[in-house]
Parts: sequence; structure tokens; C-alpha cells
Amino acid sequence: MNATSLETLYSVKEAAKKLGGVSPFTIYSWMTRGLLERTRVGGRVMVRESSLLKLLEGSERRSNRSKSGGSLGNQ
Repeated sequence: MNATSLETLYSVKEAAKKLGGVSPFTIYSWMTRGLLERTRVGGRVMVRESSLLKLLEGSERRSNRSKSGGSLGNQ
């Protein structure tokens, strides 16, 4: 494994800031619900950058679906 293949890890607090300043409790809640992947490093809980990107992509898809007349958009 070379240095360029290492993925960036964020603490829960850093991940919360990256996602627009949500609460760290929200990050833990999303982990519990399976929306964010939890990675343990020693005793610390970390969040992979790819997990943050996956969450954002899923959020964007849900937003676009509701704007284009999804099941909740026509009520």
C-alpha cells in the first residue's frame, strides 16, 4: 500500500464541521441508522471521507427526486 491510496479519516467533530456544522450527536445518530460508516482506530471512532461523500450523494439524489415530483413532492 502506498501513501496515495490512504483514505482521509475524520474525527466525529471534524466530520460534523465538514457537513456544514451539524452536531456530533447527529453524526452518531447517522452512524446508528447506517447512513454513515463508523471506523474504529484504536479506541477512537472515525469517519472515512468516502462515507461522507456517499452520504452527500444520497442526500442529493433524494433532494432531486423530490424536486422532480417524487411521491412526497405532489402532496
